[in-house]
Amino acid sequence: MVSKWNYLFSGLKPGKSMILVFSVLLLTAAGLFYAVYETTKATVTIEIDEEEKVTVATHAKTVDELLKEQNFNVAEEDELSSSLEAPIVGNMKLEWNKAKQITVSEDGEEQDIWTTATTVEEVMENQDIKVSNHDYINKELDESIEEGMHLTYESAFPVTVKDEDGAEEVMTTSASVYDLLEETDRELDGNDRVEPGKEKMITDETEIQIIRVEEVTDVVEEEVDYATVTRRDDSVAQGAEEVVENGEKGKVEKKYNVVLENGEEVSRELIDETEVKESRDQVVAVGPSEQTATVSRGESPGAASSNGRTISMHATAYTADCTGCSGVTATGVNLNNRPNAKVVAVDPSVIPLGSKVYVEGYGEATAADTGGAINGNRIDLHVSSKAEANRFGRQTVEVTVLE
Repeated sequence: MVSKWNYLFSGLKPGKSMILVFSVLLLTAAGLFYAVYETTKATVTIEIDEEEKVTVATHAKTVDELLKEQNFNVAEEDELSSSLEAPIVGNMKLEWNKAKQITVSEDGEEQDIWTTATTVEEVMENQDIKVSNHDYINKELDESIEEGMHLTYESAFPVTVKDEDGAEEVMTTSASVYDLLEETDRELDGNDRVEPGKEKMITDETEIQIIRVEEVTDVVEEEVDYATVTRRDDSVAQGAEEVVENGEKGKVEKKYNVVLENGEEVSRELIDETEVKESRDQVVAVGPSEQTATVSRGESPGAASSNGRTISMHATAYTADCTGCSGVTATGVNLNNRPNAKVVAVDPSVIPLGSKVYVEGYGEATAADTGGAINGNRIDLHVSSKAEANRFGRQTVEVTVLE
């Protein structure tokens, strides 16, 4: 070995030989130092946002030193699996989740937050917001969080809804009555209505009433009393009465328009009336007396003269503008100008035109009109409106001829 070294350096001067030897030794030492330095580095894998992975070898003593060494700027809101002061160890795994800034609106109150949550559901949990099935949120719970995302959450509140089936408490986030009807698939048909109105805003104190309106036709058959007519008969004993001809009740068919609200009848209007069977008057012969003969059921009204002739009559009501009417009576009274005039239409053979009469439930009136259907013991009372005429319908009344 010595002979080899002697051979290598035999051609060199002593000074140069020393320099060469020193250089070789220095390079060897540097190589050994580098090898030792590299082999003593710790291997660390950094996982960023669960997607990107970076593996580095380092002599950094802490996580903070490592991140600075790699020029990683970690924000205060970011999340690290180890603290910045944690020591670096071999084969270490470091998870770094970068925070994203998003906007969260909760029941109208808005705030900007930084979060490392990966899904909407995690954000809700971090904000202590419990999302129920009835609540509203503008994103799916499993949707990934994105920078600048806007989350809107509205908590449901109870509202009482009443309809024909009863009351029900509904959890809703609707702002108006209309929205709630849409949300719960409640439709309003025809004349149905809702209280309060569709445009009204609702709160947890709102009570909504749905009113189902239905119109039906009701046809009923009613009996009509017969009238009793008295006639003086000198063959009958004084003060006595004798039925000459028995009366017979008639029948009338009435058609009503009936309005139902949630199944309950609220109004009934007579829209048509048809005589099914005509009544027949009962005729009573009355013996002579000192006073003018009266009829049965014929107590004189308080406003009528006790000496008047009283007749039980079939009464209806009409207006100046009824079908076929001109508004001017048979005696020339213009009812168009006198809507409240107390005028009755009669059969002149029973009650002469111009007579003053007292009609039960109507008052004093003048017999100033006739009519094609007003024959015998029939009387038609003038009223101011069709609605009043419909309400009156057909009645049997006591009519006293005053003069």
